[in-house]
Amino acid sequence: MPRAGLTTDRVVAAAADLADATGFDNVTVSALARHFGVKDASLYTHVRNLRDLRVRVALLAGGELIDEIAAAVAGRAGKEALAAFAGAYRSYALRHPGRYAATQIRMDQSLVADSPALRRTAEITHGMLRAYGLTEPDLTDAVRLLRSTFHGYCSLEATGGFGAPRDVRASWDKVVEALHVTLTHWPREGTRG
Repeated sequence: MPRAGLTTDRVVAAAADLADATGFDNVTVSALARHFGVKDASLYTHVRNLRDLRVRVALLAGGELIDEIAAAVAGRAGKEALAAFAGAYRSYALRHPGRYAATQIRMDQSLVADSPALRRTAEITHGMLRAYGLTEPDLTDAVRLLRSTFHGYCSLEATGGFGAPRDVRASWDKVVEALHVTLTHWPREGTRG
């Protein structure tokens, strides 16, 4: 019988908090059990195993992240939407380092297809990029450019990887401006020389 007060949602939320506090790689069933003052076995009525727990944290974090991005880009298009999207992404990654790390794990494609949050992420991202006139396969290429740029920048910033005296926010703004220029002048599939 599940321990009174423990639910799957509560367990996953605590795991996400633990990830932010100690790092996603340090989230274990044992650490979570200690947090709740229960034995490891008590948690297995809520999650199948460590992988299941981590995937659930990733899905929770992905939903939180896209909610923030959606609110930021609402009613905006083009450069304004890109800047809002980028700002919300960066803010979430820096405020929630463990949750953000969870969003980077590789997941089974069937889980991705079944996740409303991850489908919404694709819809919002593609919607923003369509304002630049992009269609497939350029849309996928542009998504990969944005994700790798945002992820790389946020990861370096979070670990203190930028040592130059220039303000990190000023550099971020330049990166977003450069991405806008790139998206505006995207080398469309079929028009490359």
